[in-house]
Amino acid sequence: MSTRRLRSEDYNDYSSTDVTPEGSPPDGMNGFAHPESYQRFGETNGTTWYQTLIHLLKGNIGTGLLGLPLAVKNAGILLGPLSLLVMGVVAVHCMGILVKCAHHFCNRFQKQFLDYGGAVMYGLEATPSACLRTHAIWGRRVVGLFLIITQLGFCCVYFVFLADNLKQVVSAANGTTNDCSSNRTVVMTPTMDSRLYMLSILPFVVLLTFIQNLKVLSIFSMLANVAMLVSLVVIYQYIVRDIPDPRNLPLAAAWKTYPLFFGTAIFAFEGIGVVLPLENKMKNPRQFPVILYVGMTIVTILYISLSVLGYLRFGTDIQASITLNLPNCWLYQAVKLLFSFGIFFTYAVQFYVPAEIIIPPLVARVSERWGWLVNLLLRVALVCVTCVLAILIPRLDLVISLVGSISSSALALIFPPLLEIATYYSEGMHPLAIAKDITISLLGFVGFVVGTYEALVELVAPAAAVVNATTVLVQ
Repeated sequence: MSTRRLRSEDYNDYSSTDVTPEGSPPDGMNGFAHPESYQRFGETNGTTWYQTLIHLLKGNIGTGLLGLPLAVKNAGILLGPLSLLVMGVVAVHCMGILVKCAHHFCNRFQKQFLDYGGAVMYGLEATPSACLRTHAIWGRRVVGLFLIITQLGFCCVYFVFLADNLKQVVSAANGTTNDCSSNRTVVMTPTMDSRLYMLSILPFVVLLTFIQNLKVLSIFSMLANVAMLVSLVVIYQYIVRDIPDPRNLPLAAAWKTYPLFFGTAIFAFEGIGVVLPLENKMKNPRQFPVILYVGMTIVTILYISLSVLGYLRFGTDIQASITLNLPNCWLYQAVKLLFSFGIFFTYAVQFYVPAEIIIPPLVARVSERWGWLVNLLLRVALVCVTCVLAILIPRLDLVISLVGSISSSALALIFPPLLEIATYYSEGMHPLAIAKDITISLLGFVGFVVGTYEALVELVAPAAAVVNATTVLVQ
């Protein structure tokens, strides 16, 4: 089959289409192509179940995991892990809802693939409300907007994480030894501001995002998984040793800090943006439900164990990323660099979704001769935007909580239950199912409002304190 650059009719929806690339209707009664003929964007081979599992793990295991010990501090040593468990179950349930509704509309309208926005659009068209049916296209637009905000927000967090860890490694380089004693004091060498580190790594991130093939990314993704796995093993073996008496830690923290926990936790669990794109890329999409539940079970276990052990080990001294609490010896400096290596390649996986939403429609507006150049320039612009935003808000914990509260809560908790009601209400839904969906959406909305407010308050408070201190000095 020709691998020509797709024109505007192919770029309408990067993960859904009415016909196969050759223009023929999709095979099968349920609208799904056979695994051997699964194609998208001119590709003749899809990803295997193993490659899909790698991408799913990489889409969920990142800086959110390392920030969860601080999140547990904001919730309490008992309330924190219990809340993480409940949130994990609900988040995976909502992912399952999205996949189920997408399959429902693929079968109903004989479509081969559907993305998140397409599923919401068809869900609104299926409602009894004439107003919602008329404006159904706004469902796709709103979801696309939140997907862009969320995934680019993740990318902003990665810039801050990379800068903070690189800065700490460089600052302690002269005093780094083989002595990994936790009570050893290392004199930190003054170094450049973390914002300059962000600018330093910007060119390398830009080059990484020029890789546009998901199968090629799976190679780098696997290397990142290995690096992060080794790092996590070393982190675990350190935090399980010499755990102090936990009786001084509060079972439940003050309710004022709980919204910050919510924002960080939902940030960590918000992998819903990559669910349908990953399924649509598979050779055999029917294997995806098993991959989803197995992968998210692994993720949830990692989240709860590391968050609890990390908080137990470091207590009130826990930082925005647990790597920043590790001793400044060569072993743990290498761990910081290894995890940073993994996060670096995770950037490309998270960048894939917003890039495929924003770039193809814009490229389709120019001639084929200039399409490749416009594509690259748009990628450079998007990466620069995430870097600038990270420079403006260089506090890792607040960026994580803010992104989680604003957009992750909408995509992971608010939209999927409402989509299920819109999809199946006309066909008859049990009242308990409706009540369940409404409850999940309401909880997500409350977390969205309160979490965003508290994160903004925490973000503004230090700036206000600096202004007040400057005023006092002037006086």
